[in-house]
Amino acid sequence: MMWPTRRQFCPLVAKRWPASWRPAAIYTSPMSRAADTGAAIAKPFGLSASAMPGLNDIDYGEWQGLTNDEARARWPGELDTWHRHPDWAALPHGETLQQVLARVVAALREVVRHHPDDTVVLVAHDSVNRVLLLHALELPLSRYWRFKQSPCCINELDFAADGCVILGINQTDHLREAK
Repeated sequence: MMWPTRRQFCPLVAKRWPASWRPAAIYTSPMSRAADTGAAIAKPFGLSASAMPGLNDIDYGEWQGLTNDEARARWPGELDTWHRHPDWAALPHGETLQQVLARVVAALREVVRHHPDDTVVLVAHDSVNRVLLLHALELPLSRYWRFKQSPCCINELDFAADGCVILGINQTDHLREAK
């Protein structure tokens, strides 16, 4: 399936928010693809999106920018481990999922501490989203590949003192008009 470009997605994600939620704050990964989407979401609310390093994509280390085939040619065992047992994988000079989890949970704690009763938008990456969903559902990192995370999908979570309720995962209905 051919997905539209990020430039096509940003306005569609931004249109979805005013129809459903009124965020008090918007935090994004510092990477431009997330920051651009966060800015598009923030605009109708008169908000500014704030970069939060804890939401940055996984550090792929030496795999950064490589295709699966290119990584497989240089690190066949490591890539096989990444696909079969992501919780055991150590990306060459990159992060492990355990490191991503620690970073993402620290960012989440900060957001919840500053906005305990508010609707907040976090704009991140599929790896961050998967790890956050696993944490919210109290599932092990070995389940990393069990969640589909389409570009510009929406995951809706409600964090409360007694735990997390998942309201939606990988929602993409707002992207239909771009396909």
